[in-house]
Amino acid sequence: MAGGPLEGVTIVDMTQVVVGPLATQILADHGANVIKVETHTGDLMRNLNGRSITPGMGAKFLHLNRNKRSLVLDVKHADGYAALLKLIAKADVLIWNVRPAAMARLKLSYEDVRAANPRIVYCGMFGFGQDGRYREKPAYDSIIQGAGGVAALNHRATGEPRYLPMVVMDKVVGLIAVQMITMALYRRTQTGEGCAIEIPMFENAVKFVLEEHMYLQTFEPPLGGTGDPRLFDPQAKPIPTRDGWICISANTNAQVFALFDAMGRPELKTDPRFSSVQARFANVGDYFRERSEALKTRTTAEWMELFDRNDVPAMPYHTLDDLFHDPHLQDVGFFETREHPTEGRIRNIRLPNKWSSGVRREWNPAPKLGQHSVDILRDLGYGDSEIERMVASGATLDGRLDGGKGQS
Repeated sequence: MAGGPLEGVTIVDMTQVVVGPLATQILADHGANVIKVETHTGDLMRNLNGRSITPGMGAKFLHLNRNKRSLVLDVKHADGYAALLKLIAKADVLIWNVRPAAMARLKLSYEDVRAANPRIVYCGMFGFGQDGRYREKPAYDSIIQGAGGVAALNHRATGEPRYLPMVVMDKVVGLIAVQMITMALYRRTQTGEGCAIEIPMFENAVKFVLEEHMYLQTFEPPLGGTGDPRLFDPQAKPIPTRDGWICISANTNAQVFALFDAMGRPELKTDPRFSSVQARFANVGDYFRERSEALKTRTTAEWMELFDRNDVPAMPYHTLDDLFHDPHLQDVGFFETREHPTEGRIRNIRLPNKWSSGVRREWNPAPKLGQHSVDILRDLGYGDSEIERMVASGATLDGRLDGGKGQS
């Protein structure tokens, strides 16, 4: 048994790329038995990664699919479909991230699945809510960033529409899926009932953006335009020091006044432009300029010593490569080296959160395609001859690491 708060929960994972695999990775990391159901070509992310040691085992795939088992099923094949229904009948959650019409064509709509397991939590993640005109559109993270207003934030700030250089909406929606699934499982403990969950990326992106940037359009009639001006100010970015950059976010009077003292500008505390939260908001450009001018005069390390002494919220600016050498991350053991059975030594990211009640006890590497097909089918009651027939017909794939000579 895995241990952790989700021990005993079985999740059938029919997702791929990032949005779904991130959700099921978190659930697996916390003890859930996640069975990753793949086609014979596997999750697209297996190969959408540039170089890898072994084909189909790219870096992103390794990070997003640890602690899962891979079962290959051709659900368009009668035997593959029957095996999937057997698996669903014993599961707690089915999670998927294709368009609902595709699930219906596969005879995997909520009604189909509920007939096999009335207690199932059926969670779909897709581009657009099914009551609107976009419901049939395909979607990836960049589509949602552009349509949902995320790229427009960069346009407003820099003059050029740009996607954030990470799949931010996939990850946000994946986190929302974790929340929704765990709430549904809690509800089931109270009612005994399963449910269907729809998680549209577009609507969640718009909510994510407008919760802070609807701004003065919140009121009827509007008190002004959209967009928090502090966040769109050209100086709202890491601040140059004498030898690099530093990141500061001083907001309360105590923090800002301590900043002014550290800058050697105590007179700014009584300047009417900066003496209160409201005044600084109204004069945010001037406030940022005063900071920028002062911070050019010392090195980042000198400023950090002053800011730490005065409890000013600040951190050095880190590049991606700097993160591997950050002393705090080294203190907490954030990165750990693991042995993968096919990829050799890999750098793994430790769970950032802690449970006093215990967490998953073992770490399992991201699986090869179909690595656990035979084991899972045996657990469902299939005999070896039946499995051999399913492999021969293409209903499944035997991807055991030892070629079937022993344990996978």
